[in-house]
Amino acid sequence: MNQWKEYQQKNKERFLDELLSLLRIPSISAKSEHKDDMLKCAEAVKQRLLDAGTDKTEIYSTEGHPVVYGEKIIDPSKPTVLVYGHYDVQPADPLELWHSGPFEPVIKDGKIFARGSADDKGQFYMHVKALETMVKTNSLATNIKFIIEGEEEIGSPNLAKFVSSHKELLKADVILISDTSMLSMENPSIDIGVRGLSYIQVEVTGPNRDLHSGVYGGAVANPITMLAKMIAACHDENNHITIPGFYDDVVESTTEERKLMAEAPFDEDEYKKDLGVKALWGEKGFTTNERTGIRPTLELNGIWGGYIGEGAKTVLPSKAFAKISARLVPNQSSHKITEKLLNYFISIAPPGVTVKAEEHHGGEPYMTPIDSKAYRAAAKAIEATFNKKPIPVRGGGSIPICALFEKELGIKIVFMGFGLDSDNLHSPNEKFDLVNFYKGIETIPYFHKYFAEMS
Repeated sequence: MNQWKEYQQKNKERFLDELLSLLRIPSISAKSEHKDDMLKCAEAVKQRLLDAGTDKTEIYSTEGHPVVYGEKIIDPSKPTVLVYGHYDVQPADPLELWHSGPFEPVIKDGKIFARGSADDKGQFYMHVKALETMVKTNSLATNIKFIIEGEEEIGSPNLAKFVSSHKELLKADVILISDTSMLSMENPSIDIGVRGLSYIQVEVTGPNRDLHSGVYGGAVANPITMLAKMIAACHDENNHITIPGFYDDVVESTTEERKLMAEAPFDEDEYKKDLGVKALWGEKGFTTNERTGIRPTLELNGIWGGYIGEGAKTVLPSKAFAKISARLVPNQSSHKITEKLLNYFISIAPPGVTVKAEEHHGGEPYMTPIDSKAYRAAAKAIEATFNKKPIPVRGGGSIPICALFEKELGIKIVFMGFGLDSDNLHSPNEKFDLVNFYKGIETIPYFHKYFAEMS
């Protein structure tokens, strides 16, 4: 609608300045030294919601970082949309790989470079500015509620308790999330599912102290070597995961779904060029898009042990560690897979070392029905601003709270992400294109309009 575009055009610089100020707050949920920054960011989100037009906004304490809730109720008889997002961000390490400060946002080549720019401050803030647009133009067609949490990047450990004890507060007809990506601005898409997650840490212990590698090397098992052997044993020659029972509950995608996925544009050479690799790797028998969407995976996220300082130290270490995650697909249970991972690493420990394995966090996979009113409203909204029908795709990432929301609130989720896979999520030099930010603000009001009409 012209009034939306006119209002947004007049205020676009202010919208951007507000986002940049949010990005300057180092709201890293994983690090205890940023506890005060988390509170500061929650307060800032609360104020922005009030400024945008919410009638009620409150910060709720949890056993961890707080949840920010806001609402704009125009008519209880109208449909209600619950917008979910998160204000916490990933750690910025390794800092030396950033071209600019991770919390000193820089705009270069039409992109905002900063930690959290795409995941998820830039994306949830599109909804805040969309609300302001509809309120200021007196065109809001639905009730809107916001739940913006501060622990998504550490697995949302306290959100289940909050949601289960605030069901009436969060009562809605649909949940709208922008924490995913599009194929491209030329080929808009909607994620119809996200993968689940199982995350563990493994500790391998050999001798009771670090040893001289000359005196003891060849006589005592090296924990780093043993850990490397165990990790290597997790995949066979076809890159198929070898952990017993890992694939037992996997729902195989139909020929029709794989055919639909194949319609999504994909340039393998460009993909490799962007990543700086000469060849791709993955489970035999599946395309790249299938491997990152409809297939479960197992990845090594970090490994350390022994001497890693400057220069040389000939040491046979006492301990070695690894962080390992599995991405899960529909029907796989994070609890079952975590148990299988923990048991597997303990069971295959070679003589000479002991293994301790423990869970970090996890989450369930989620699928969105494409015949729902919410999905159709999202697709119609994207078509209204992109002049092209969006392609339904499966996302490779995980949003742990999706299954929780449906279980506790009994409502479906629709994803309207405006990021790109090339946004360097969780990596140095994370970015969010200005075009995508503004396009999100432009498109979201159409979702509310069409959802109200379809309801």
